[in-house]
Amino acid sequence: MLVLSVVATAFVLVLPAELPDKTMFASLVLATRFAPVPVFVGVGLAFFAQVAIAVTAGSLLSLLPEAVVTGAVGLLFLIGAALLWRSADSGPEDDEVAADARGGTSFVRAAAISFGVLFAAEWGDLTQLATAGLAARFDEPLSVFVGAWAALLVVSGLAVFLGKHLAARLPVPLIRRVAAVLFLVFAVVAAVQTVRALAG
Repeated sequence: MLVLSVVATAFVLVLPAELPDKTMFASLVLATRFAPVPVFVGVGLAFFAQVAIAVTAGSLLSLLPEAVVTGAVGLLFLIGAALLWRSADSGPEDDEVAADARGGTSFVRAAAISFGVLFAAEWGDLTQLATAGLAARFDEPLSVFVGAWAALLVVSGLAVFLGKHLAARLPVPLIRRVAAVLFLVFAVVAAVQTVRALAG
């Protein structure tokens, strides 16, 4: 049975934490490469799995060594930054091929890629840890799950919607370079957190 106050608490805590987060930007970038509906489905399923894991693990997730989590996240975003920057160097002919590939990418493939990217990116995320803490605190796993997942779906829906319109108005190489820079920033922040955790 759902406890609406717990659902609301999880939603209100997760939504603002995720709005400026890397996850929203990753969803936006995916929506510039694939059709929005399969991206939203893949991202939504990734969030479903991550929230389920966080709720199931409860407070145990937050006991993982911080240096391991931040180091892995930093490496993932460094690789992502390099790949995005490299893909931005394609010429006009390559962009036409990429556009054709976007149109020809199957629903299942686009959803699977979106799932994989977001599932990997969410490990050790603040909202995942917050969800685990809420599940441990309230002892209402279903209510925490519904509230947190709903907040993440709202954020990804906004990102996919914005991504679709940005792709129509901005050059794709520019979007990819901006994404690469932001991914690099996230990698640097994670590296700093890793050093602090090791030093502490």
